[in-house]
Amino acid sequence: MSIRLVSISHKTAPLEIRELFAFTKEQQEELMKLLISEGGAAESVVIATCNRTEIYTYYGDQEGQRKNLFTLQQQLILREAGAGDRQDVADYLRFYQDEKAVCHLFSVTAGLDSMVVGEDQILGQVKKAQEQALETGTAGKYLNTLFRYAITCAKKIKTETDLSKTSVSTATLAVKAADEALGGLSGKNVMVIGGTGQIGSIVLKNLYSMKGLHIYSTIRNVTLTHDAHIKSESNTLIDYKERYEYLDQMDVVISATASPHYTLTCARVKEKLKTDKPRVFVDLAVPVDIEESIAGLSRTFFYNMDDFEELARANNQAKKQAVRQAGEILDEYQEDFMRWMIFQQAVPQIQATKAWIEEEAERKGLDRAIDKLFYRIRENADPEELRAFFRCLQP
Repeated sequence: MSIRLVSISHKTAPLEIRELFAFTKEQQEELMKLLISEGGAAESVVIATCNRTEIYTYYGDQEGQRKNLFTLQQQLILREAGAGDRQDVADYLRFYQDEKAVCHLFSVTAGLDSMVVGEDQILGQVKKAQEQALETGTAGKYLNTLFRYAITCAKKIKTETDLSKTSVSTATLAVKAADEALGGLSGKNVMVIGGTGQIGSIVLKNLYSMKGLHIYSTIRNVTLTHDAHIKSESNTLIDYKERYEYLDQMDVVISATASPHYTLTCARVKEKLKTDKPRVFVDLAVPVDIEESIAGLSRTFFYNMDDFEELARANNQAKKQAVRQAGEILDEYQEDFMRWMIFQQAVPQIQATKAWIEEEAERKGLDRAIDKLFYRIRENADPEELRAFFRCLQP
């Protein structure tokens, strides 16, 4: 029996590599099913965010002992990503097993492994991944319980430490970067492409809290205004198809969609820009939304996900004490889960031992059966295991 994890994240892979693994919802579901049907896993869950893609699997008795499982998983994952012929991709994959995989999930869910330590978005993304796996039918007793423990732990950390008291995410860093680049955003025109999405909605909330802004938010159909978070007196809704027509008057453009293609290309942006003034373009999408060559346009500041690491580092430094407190809570919940899993996996052995004791008690009496059990433990345990066993018997 074994829990396995294959991870691609901002800590190990550049944006161009992470883009390969930015699976759509349909691809995630297909991969989870493939890991079971072709990979031999009993359970699987995929977490896919703008900064990471992580594939968790649980294997039963015989499959869990196979030495080439990670090789097989890698082949299936690269195949689904369309990267099977790229020799360099394997350099960016990270593999974890059992306790290390459990520890990693707990750390990720609590926001301790994020680019911005303590960010809140990841908790919701982990929940969503668990729910999707349950709906797909690929999460069973072990991974479902693992994710439940990790989510409960993250909630306790959020409540009992200062880790998330000052909510910071890549979305808030994007607004901060634009503010610093232009020396303030008061009176500026800001376009948000993808304001109805998860990240885009956080960007809008941050912009709403700032005074004097003129916000323009794209929407696929301007008649569909049922999304409460896009409604604001300072927010003008524009049809996505007309985004280029508004570019010249914009000071800041932030794009955060799940689009498989560019939302802004350099050639069309250059064609539409007539007014000579400083502008900020921020790309919060993976795969990328904005063609990077836009950075070469005159008086233009360009940021993507990899550029926020320095801003995130200052935030992370300020949260060191909260990280230590969070680590103590993590240790407690990880141990609780490992005890649960070890006990669950040992249930057949427990039942066999109970049957053996009952049989011995019938033949030689209960006292002799119990004595024989203790002698068996003494003969098969090493000294440290024996000390631990007797510690557990203390009232």
